[in-house]
Amino acid sequence: MNTTLFKIIAIVPGIPLLANALLFIVQPSSVVADLGMPLLDGIGRSTQLADLGAFFAFSAVIIIYGVIKSKSGLLRLAALLLGMTAVLRVLAWAAHGADLATSLIAAEAVLVVWLVASAAYMDKLAPSSHSAEAKR
Repeated sequence: MNTTLFKIIAIVPGIPLLANALLFIVQPSSVVADLGMPLLDGIGRSTQLADLGAFFAFSAVIIIYGVIKSKSGLLRLAALLLGMTAVLRVLAWAAHGADLATSLIAAEAVLVVWLVASAAYMDKLAPSSHSAEAKR
């Protein structure tokens, strides 16, 4: 597969995450509604927008940077963050009576698989240290 095409495919999960991060800045009421919550008031709003905005921004940045710099570990880090989010959603349902967020968990699972597969393929594209040493 062409490296440029691979990078385009690998960066795709970062795009909606970046869009959500930006929406937390410019249109918070719509993005929190999409996530199934009301826009809180007072310090709760500050926490809601900052914490969730940072989650989405961080996820997007490490995916995009990881793809651009061919750092597969960053894609795995993003996969870990999203996977932990899915697990904690299940725990919120099982232990605290939250609704089971099936569609969000499914989306996170797809992104985890996408990112882990992209990281594995990125590792295959990287020149091995053995071949680099042999050329010296």
